[in-house]
Amino acid sequence: MLETLLNSPITRRRLRTGLAADHIDAFADWLQSHGYKPVSIGNLLRSLAGWTDWMLAAGFTAQDLLPGFEACKLSIEEEERVRYRRGPNHNSLTAASVFIRFLQHQGELPLPVTPPSASDLWPMLGEFRSWMRQHRGLTETTLDVYQGILVGLLEALGDDAHAYSAEALRAFVFDRARPHGIYRAKSIVVAVRSFVRFLGVTGRCPSGMEHAIPGFASWQLSSIPRFLVAEDVERVIGSCTDYVFGLRSLISNSPTSTGATEVSPSVGRDVTRSRYPYPRRSATRFCSI
Repeated sequence: MLETLLNSPITRRRLRTGLAADHIDAFADWLQSHGYKPVSIGNLLRSLAGWTDWMLAAGFTAQDLLPGFEACKLSIEEEERVRYRRGPNHNSLTAASVFIRFLQHQGELPLPVTPPSASDLWPMLGEFRSWMRQHRGLTETTLDVYQGILVGLLEALGDDAHAYSAEALRAFVFDRARPHGIYRAKSIVVAVRSFVRFLGVTGRCPSGMEHAIPGFASWQLSSIPRFLVAEDVERVIGSCTDYVFGLRSLISNSPTSTGATEVSPSVGRDVTRSRYPYPRRSATRFCSI
């Protein structure tokens, strides 16, 4: 199987003498049965060879695949990335994770332990989701977005809602929204306000505390027009009649005079700046009548 997927005999030898030698043929068959293209299978196998080489060099055995995977991941994160460097990389980790999943499906490795859900860790989150579905009609997608934000709130402030203060809620919102844009910041405010409103309705915290969370303004520069209408363009051109360089004629002959003229303020008067600094010749000049 490897001979049809890998042209390099060196790579085939590395795989057959490495830690994955006992399962490499079955792994290639499993990839093909799951819809992987031959090119993708070849790339995964080459990346897997880099990971198994690192495992052997680091002293790991075939019984230490899971600890070796975590150690390799930590090593890649700590080292500075160098382009075209030999050895394991992020592609190697991807191939190793697929190989480990294959071994888990085959029963060679234990299945991963499913971590408890956020609703299991914080039961009030499950109640909040039910309350929002019943009273606000929110979809599961929106509630999942809210939950990702509220998990951070519970980790930062705890699950004792009676201890929440306006200062702590505002500090969390500002800190969570700092690395994001205005629209993400608004979604954080909406999620926290909805959760605090739910806590107030159910008697877990003082009612009305959601009003202590400020919103984020998104003013636009509405005083600056995005374009000039034809009347304004003519008015700008008309204000340049006495310009020493004849800017009126220059703009009139430019194709931007229909609406693509850019206006910039100057000292004392308005000055127009055309997209084309020189007048363009008319096509009728070269036509015979």
